Amino acid sequence: MALLIEREAADGVALVTLDRPEKLNAIDLATAEELAELWRELRYDVGVRAVVLTGSGTRAFCTGIDRGVSVPQPPSPYAVDDPLLRIGPKANDLWKPVIAAVEGMACGGAFYLLGEAEFIVASRDATFFDPHTTYGMVSAYEAVAMAQRMPFGEVARMALMGTAERIGAARAHTIGLVSEVTEPGGAVAAALRAAGVIAGYPTDAVQGTVRAVWAATEAARTQAMAQAPALIALGNLGPERQAELFAGRKGGGGGAPRVR
Repeated sequence: MALLIEREAADGVALVTLDRPEKLNAIDLATAEELAELWRELRYDVGVRAVVLTGSGTRAFCTGIDRGVSVPQPPSPYAVDDPLLRIGPKANDLWKPVIAAVEGMACGGAFYLLGEAEFIVASRDATFFDPHTTYGMVSAYEAVAMAQRMPFGEVARMALMGTAERIGAARAHTIGLVSEVTEPGGAVAAALRAAGVIAGYPTDAVQGTVRAVWAATEAARTQAMAQAPALIALGNLGPERQAELFAGRKGGGGGAPRVR
C-alpha cells in the first residue's frame, strides 16, 4: 500500500497520506489505482465528511508520476493515455471537501491532486514548480488545473520556466494558490483544524457548496482539458530524449533553481 489512511484524524475527517517518501511521494501505477479506489470508496463512507490530503515526510508533498513508470501510448496525435487523470477526488465523483496540506516540493503531476482540492495549506518551506518544459514535455493538464487557481501570468511563468524557478509559499499565498501558510511541519495540523470545522457543519449544505463552487469554472476547465491530448502528443519529445534530459538534470537551466 502506498497510501496511509487515518479515518478519524479528527471528528468526521480522514487523513490521507501519500506514503512513498523514498520516491518523494511520486505516483506509480499502483498508487494511482489506490487513489482512485479510495475516492470512490469515500463517497459511501458517511463517517467521513471532509478529507485532508498530504505527503509523507517533509521533503515533498508529491513530485508527480514516478519516472520509472512506463505508460504505452496509442499511435495517434489525438489520443494520450495518462494514468494521473484518474487520481483526483473530482475525477472520481467525490464532492466531499478535500484540503491539501503541503510540506516541501509540489510539482508536475502533483497539480492533478492540488487542482482538485478545495484549498491548500502550505508550510513556509513549501515550493511549487512545473518541470515539464525542462524535460521536453508539454504542460497541459497541469497548466489547465492551475489556471483555475492562479492568475494567468503566474501559471504561464511557472509552466514555461520549468525547473529554473520555484514559487515559494509566501508568493503562493499572495497569488491565491495557497490559503494559509504555517511554520514548517505545521501544514497537516492546520488543515485538520479547518477540516474539523467544515466536517461539523450539515453535510448536504457543505457538499452542495463544494459542487456550486466547482460549477463556476467547470465548463472552461472541461473545454481546456479536451485540447490537452493533442497538444501533448504533438509537443512532447520522445521518451528516450526525455529520459536523457532528466538524467542530466542539474537544477534546471544552470545553477540552483530560483525561489520567488
